[in-house]
Amino acid sequence: MDIQPTTGVPAPPHGESGTPGGDSRHRPAGAAGDFWRFLALKASGAAVSLVLVLFSAFFIFRVIGGDPVKAIGGDSAMTPEQRAEIEERLGLNEPLSVQFWEYLRSVFTLDWGTSYVNNQDVTALLWDRLPATLLLTGTALAVAAGLGVWIGARAGWTQGSRFERVQVGLSLALWSAPTFWLGMIVIIVFARYLDLFPVNGMRSARGVGGDALSQALDVAHHLVLPALTMAAVIYAQYVLIMRSSILEEKGNDYLTVAKAKGLRDDVVRRRHAMPNALLPTVTLIALQFGAIFNGALLTETIFSWPGLGLLFYQAIRIPDIPLLQLLFIFFAGTTILANLLADILYRFLDPRVRTSA
Repeated sequence: MDIQPTTGVPAPPHGESGTPGGDSRHRPAGAAGDFWRFLALKASGAAVSLVLVLFSAFFIFRVIGGDPVKAIGGDSAMTPEQRAEIEERLGLNEPLSVQFWEYLRSVFTLDWGTSYVNNQDVTALLWDRLPATLLLTGTALAVAAGLGVWIGARAGWTQGSRFERVQVGLSLALWSAPTFWLGMIVIIVFARYLDLFPVNGMRSARGVGGDALSQALDVAHHLVLPALTMAAVIYAQYVLIMRSSILEEKGNDYLTVAKAKGLRDDVVRRRHAMPNALLPTVTLIALQFGAIFNGALLTETIFSWPGLGLLFYQAIRIPDIPLLQLLFIFFAGTTILANLLADILYRFLDPRVRTSA
């Protein structure tokens, strides 16, 4: 209901502000235009980054050294004729400009070539190993985000307590620990000393029962140590960021009002402080989803987990150039896409970003 002012002048209809352009009916269109401009700006930046990645993927693996012909021929001595035959079959005898043109053709036709060693289509190799990496990284991300957000919120809410000091110290130690060192500690404690979990591969070499449940339990048994290693480092980031966000929210007036209404301390933290403090954490989850593929390289190599990280390590030892090019573009592309999605998601979650854009 419109309240008439005492001067007798009728109140302006809903949506009119009394100033030119104040009609709210025009605001959604303006907001939509702002969003599309924002999206075009971010997407163009992502496209430029992706183009740079495509160019880098060709040159970077040709300057790192290594002799794929020798790796294919093995330890046996090759005659010059045999070496020339292998180079011709792989296309390595062509000038660099011709190789670059063939590479561009493969990019636009999505025909990435054949692996030097496996003699398989590299795209098929990627799709074959991708489920194992998604299982490992997805499990690690879920565990790290779930525990990290809960513990980080409690640590920030109980600032100055013993719980906070212990969690901050543990998180800083885990965040600074090298992944390979942490993996070796996990292997020594849980595999060598306690003999609780296997450390190699994704399934038992001797096999298990033919039913689906037995196979799933076997995979889960092998998953524990690599997922624990990867989750430990990621978990530390969530604890520290969530703690910092809660500390920023604690001084706001809406929390004081909620406490004045008689709400329990846990309810105020869970229902009022955490939803607002989650904004940076949600963005971190989106960013981690892309970057976590890169983190899988060390973990999969340590535990011989048959995913993309181990495949990349095996390919770079040769070097298997077609496979390395595809994996490099995949890793970098997922990171770029995750950054783009994080920017878009944050714009929807935080009104301050929309007003400042």
